[in-house]
Amino acid sequence: MSDVIDTLMQLIDIPSETGREGRICTYLAQELMPIFGHDGVNRISNSLVVGKRSGRPLISLYGHIDTVPNQGQGPAYKQKGRVHGLGSTDMKSGIAVMIELMRDEEVRDGPYDVVGVFYEAEEGPMAGNGLEKVLVNTPWLTASEVGVVLEPTDLAIELGCNGTINAVATFDGKAAHSARPWLGENAVTKAVPWLKKVSQIEPRPVDVGGLEFVEVVGITQAHGGVANNVIPSSFSCNVNYRFAPVRTIEEATDHLMAIAGQGPDRLEVVDAAPAGPVAAGNEHVTRLASMGEALFRPKQGWTDVARLSEYGIPAVNYGPGDPDLAHVPDESVSIDNVELSLDALWKFLTKT
Repeated sequence: MSDVIDTLMQLIDIPSETGREGRICTYLAQELMPIFGHDGVNRISNSLVVGKRSGRPLISLYGHIDTVPNQGQGPAYKQKGRVHGLGSTDMKSGIAVMIELMRDEEVRDGPYDVVGVFYEAEEGPMAGNGLEKVLVNTPWLTASEVGVVLEPTDLAIELGCNGTINAVATFDGKAAHSARPWLGENAVTKAVPWLKKVSQIEPRPVDVGGLEFVEVVGITQAHGGVANNVIPSSFSCNVNYRFAPVRTIEEATDHLMAIAGQGPDRLEVVDAAPAGPVAAGNEHVTRLASMGEALFRPKQGWTDVARLSEYGIPAVNYGPGDPDLAHVPDESVSIDNVELSLDALWKFLTKT
């Protein structure tokens, strides 16, 4: 199992912030092409589809190869049973596990056609996500009996996922000299009552098949003013709404407008991603849980389980790493966690 940790550390040391995935994509192609040949490694922009169809039941694995921006992290290192570095949890540990599974002869000769999808630009805007282009250009992936997204779940099987909406709230004012504020209208202070109202929206638990998803609304960015001596004529902020998989995007948009639409001069949706349905009852999901003695829980964040579901692929999140350590400066992953994930997925892919 030590090979997977060596692979993980190599991956961490290849910078791959969103928009800079070319080098890591080439590395993956070079590692896997000697095994699968040119016809078994399909490069789509800076994403790879690795594997061949032979007529066996198809199981597909998914992992994004990009990371969030560097926050001062240096080269990968081990300390007290953990690997530290940018992307160690989200999600180069999952990518390392995928590589080792694709290299494994028993997986390739097992009862399933196993295909690995390594894709770009997951950490950026929904519209630029590389998995969309992969699914459009590789329609046979929709024959997958299950898709496993190796996002960090700390070895739990996370079913479904919340959808997300980003909307920009804009408040209009009138500029004036700050020494004579009565000649203008301060757009920032105009927004204060609304900001207070939104900040007091309570998290809303929603039961979906016995799993508790939580709907939340929060302000994530704010912009206003042009200079220290000018009354701001405009103020805008981003409202992020995470909604449970009982709502469509349209229903979620209507709900957001109902609870936050009164106050701003404009509230405009700029980005939206659907919620992912719960893939309960899928025989492969049940089998995966038994291989790793994994617990079921809801996915509070958004993942590409939702996108796969839109293409008719039942999917779950299952991978190494603590999701609470994603996107933080001291990101790390437990070595035991990575090895246990690899072991469970190896059993899942080599046994019926």
